[in-house]
Amino acid sequence: MSSGLESLPKSAHDRLRWQPQPRWVDPTLATLVHEPFSDPDWLFEPKLDGQRCLVFKQGQEVWLLSRNRKRLDETYPELLRAFAEQPCRSGVFDSEIVAFENGRSSFARLQGRMQLGSADQNRMHETPIHCYVFDLLHIDGYDVTDLALRDRKKLLKRTLRSRDPIRLVQHRNSDGVDYHRQACRAGWEGALAKDATRGYARGRSRTWLKFKCVHEQEFVIGGFTDPAGSRTGLGALLVGYYDDGHLVYGGKVGTGFTEETLHDLRDRLGARERARSPFSEDPGERGARWIAPEFVAEIAFTEWTEDGKLRHPRYLGLRRDKNPADVVAERPT
Repeated sequence: MSSGLESLPKSAHDRLRWQPQPRWVDPTLATLVHEPFSDPDWLFEPKLDGQRCLVFKQGQEVWLLSRNRKRLDETYPELLRAFAEQPCRSGVFDSEIVAFENGRSSFARLQGRMQLGSADQNRMHETPIHCYVFDLLHIDGYDVTDLALRDRKKLLKRTLRSRDPIRLVQHRNSDGVDYHRQACRAGWEGALAKDATRGYARGRSRTWLKFKCVHEQEFVIGGFTDPAGSRTGLGALLVGYYDDGHLVYGGKVGTGFTEETLHDLRDRLGARERARSPFSEDPGERGARWIAPEFVAEIAFTEWTEDGKLRHPRYLGLRRDKNPADVVAERPT
């Protein structure tokens, strides 16, 4: 065993499993809830506004996968080099890739990197990124997902060196209510609470909870309107979410675009036009153009209306790491 594993208490050793390193692990997804809380069995972390990334390392070989299993190697080549230089022989790490603007993580700023590929590597320095690692799933031949989160955090600290562009997420062990309040004052997207006594869950889980300072989530683009007046490209996006297999109309998004974004979206969406609406009910938008529901956008908004529509929505960017069929309305429980 590695020195990190040997440092674990005996109760944690019994939960270790010798297992070949996997090529994929379904990531834990946090559940949105209303009220922050404090609990000695939970720990609290910042909710970073970026792109989820699972990092796999085997010797000098490193590969990056988004939460919908898309390879991100060509988008973030500096991370391949940085993880290859880490001293651990092998490992699987859960992380968030972020870009900063005015000292805060910004999904809109990260858009400058998410759309780039290998042919654009000379432009990558324009949007520097950091990889914030917050969990360890496999290390040196051992599956550690059954370990309590506190034990995984200790192993992670022994396994990775925190040096740019790799950083370890700092957490707090108490006073989650105050932590959430500070997060909102600092302009973060929100805060996360994680059950420190539990193993790593797959898929949506209540062992990880999220408390948002602003409403923000992904929506499926089902259509758009033509521009009016002096506007070019397109007028607004028509977006929705899935409920029981049906694409439900969520509203019209007409702000948050730059001129470049408007033209880029018109080109992308125009290539996927179709005659019929993908929404389960007629949105009633005049002059609407329908597209195949294949694009996912990140949208900020102030609140849900009583009839299930978005109030004051604002476009933040496209998401390549989300499957349209997985997009549902995130309402606090």
